Amino acid sequence: MSALFLFAATAQAQLPAIPYTVLEQRQRNGDHFTQGLYFNGQRWWESSGLYRRSWLAEYTDPGTNPVRRKWLAGELFAEGLTVLGDKLYLLTYRAGEVHIYRAQDLQPLEIKRYSGEGWGLTHDGTHLIMSNGSGALAFRDPDTFAVLRHLAVKGGSEHWSNLNELEFAEGLIWANIWQDNRIIAIDPNSGEVRGIIDLHNLIPEVRNHPDAVANGIAWDKARNGLWVTGKYWRQLFLIRPQGLGFNKAANPKPAISASDQ
Repeated sequence: MSALFLFAATAQAQLPAIPYTVLEQRQRNGDHFTQGLYFNGQRWWESSGLYRRSWLAEYTDPGTNPVRRKWLAGELFAEGLTVLGDKLYLLTYRAGEVHIYRAQDLQPLEIKRYSGEGWGLTHDGTHLIMSNGSGALAFRDPDTFAVLRHLAVKGGSEHWSNLNELEFAEGLIWANIWQDNRIIAIDPNSGEVRGIIDLHNLIPEVRNHPDAVANGIAWDKARNGLWVTGKYWRQLFLIRPQGLGFNKAANPKPAISASDQ
């Protein structure tokens, strides 16, 4: 009886794998150590990390050269970014600085400090949401960058940690996991993981590079999908998850399911 109970509890704890359709693939240079990705429907912003090699760039097409690029000081390691209103916020890894730019032209506005590491950043329209490599997210005031509340991520049979790049779409927080092929969808109120997307089938040939991991999520609201990519990936993929808000349009192609991976 105890074995049957354990099996039932484990089965109940399993999180649903979310099938998805690949709507489009775009090529780009494979030298991006992608840390943050954002798309507002017309323009793209991306941050690339590593010391003495970090930059912030703006594109009209992510497959072409940037419209403008900002190189960071050598002692700074660029991390996640997001655009809220007319401001772009860029995290740094261990410097404890968030660099704030004017989104229109990437002119520096100010720098605010925080404690701990910076990994991923997004917003819900009102608050900034930040990851630091742990299993918790911090909601921050966009004006002061002060922490307003913490959200512990939980659900399923796993202990969630290494939360990395973030995106807010369809009322959920979508998070890359460092050194993992999966994206998880998180309820912003409870912290419960609502589902998992496995990007295993999209990993390019550079997968043997230890740093060529999935990282980068950008919501394409008009096309009802998520752009995903990774560090040193030569491709960006527009995917449409089935369900969790992304079921408003018909899928033109067969979906990739967990059983196909």
